[in-house]
Amino acid sequence: MKIKTESTLPQEFWHFISAKLFYTLGFRMISTIVIYQVFKLSNTYMVGVAGITEFLPAVISSLYAGHYIDNNDKKKILLFTYMMYTLCAVLLGFIALTFFELSTNTKLTAILFVVFCTGVIRSFSSPAASSMIAAIVPRNLLQKAISVNSSSYLLSSIIGHATGGILIAFAGISNAYFVSAILLLLATFFSLKIKPKPPTVAEKKEPILQSIKHGFEFVWKTKTMLGVISLDLFAVLFGGAVAFIPEIAENVLHTNAIGYGFLNAAMDIGALISVLILLVVPMKKKQGIKMLLAVAGFGIFIIVFGFSKVYWLSFAALALAGVCDGISVVIRGMISQLYTPDELRGRVSSINMIFINSSNELGQFESGITSKLMGTLPAVIFGGAMSILVVVGTWIGFPKLKKVEY
Repeated sequence: MKIKTESTLPQEFWHFISAKLFYTLGFRMISTIVIYQVFKLSNTYMVGVAGITEFLPAVISSLYAGHYIDNNDKKKILLFTYMMYTLCAVLLGFIALTFFELSTNTKLTAILFVVFCTGVIRSFSSPAASSMIAAIVPRNLLQKAISVNSSSYLLSSIIGHATGGILIAFAGISNAYFVSAILLLLATFFSLKIKPKPPTVAEKKEPILQSIKHGFEFVWKTKTMLGVISLDLFAVLFGGAVAFIPEIAENVLHTNAIGYGFLNAAMDIGALISVLILLVVPMKKKQGIKMLLAVAGFGIFIIVFGFSKVYWLSFAALALAGVCDGISVVIRGMISQLYTPDELRGRVSSINMIFINSSNELGQFESGITSKLMGTLPAVIFGGAMSILVVVGTWIGFPKLKKVEY
């Protein structure tokens, strides 16, 4: 007689997904608007500075965030961070209001200060959310939950990027920020419906420095995890094209704010397509090799984007890069959830935050520097080529990663 297992994701998971969907909508809109606003106030180099301004506090505070998350109620952390991000959106909206007559330097400084604060907030919100999935969903539904989580994130990211551009064009920058604040308030509302996620008794006994050390020791000793983190860090660091998009959209493709918004969403559109396909037809063999090939494909399509002078080709290249990224996202998510013990999820998620999520902001800074040194289009092509070299290095340096199957 077979034991019947639950095949439906629990209601609490859908509250969690709803909260994350509105949160992602809000912060992706803010990201799109900030990049556009900073570029208009200054140049691509300052867009890179905005990226490093968010990256540095995320790295510094993430070391403590993982320990704090593992030793406190994850629901309360999520709720508080969503509220704080809402406040940041409101502040950005007021900074952008025209009747304040702020100088360009004052506006840039104020924007960078708020961006710094969002880096600290995300260092807590992202790992807290990531570490909650396994506590909400039974193990037999974990792969399905991760695919749903990834697809909802990508869907809201696409809509956030595109809506950010549309709102800039039709409502203005300040109103666009205020709309994102409303979406973040909705995220806060849905997070209230999640059940408390307190730590276990064992988690409370460990001193903070030893707690942080154990998280890093686990990642360092688990070579598969280390390989995955290193691969994504350097591929995104060099291959990230976000900082280049405003300048390419305006000066190469000659499109408007709406075109910029959709171009900014192209990678997420591609990633969503691949994640939805994998939700219906999961990969069952050789996931490690497929992840490496997907990252190499990502680099190839970034190179195509760098050479393109036509809007539809640029959009297609970014979308196909997103398809490749979506494949690696799903595989990385499964490896992280399956290889990490429950008592270390907060700390390992924070390390992921430092080396994976924050690589987007660090990559944005790298893009600003290479753009200033090489020029925009050569910098894009250089980044794509470096992503391919990173795959070659990972293939040689982490041989076990090629053998990963689940």
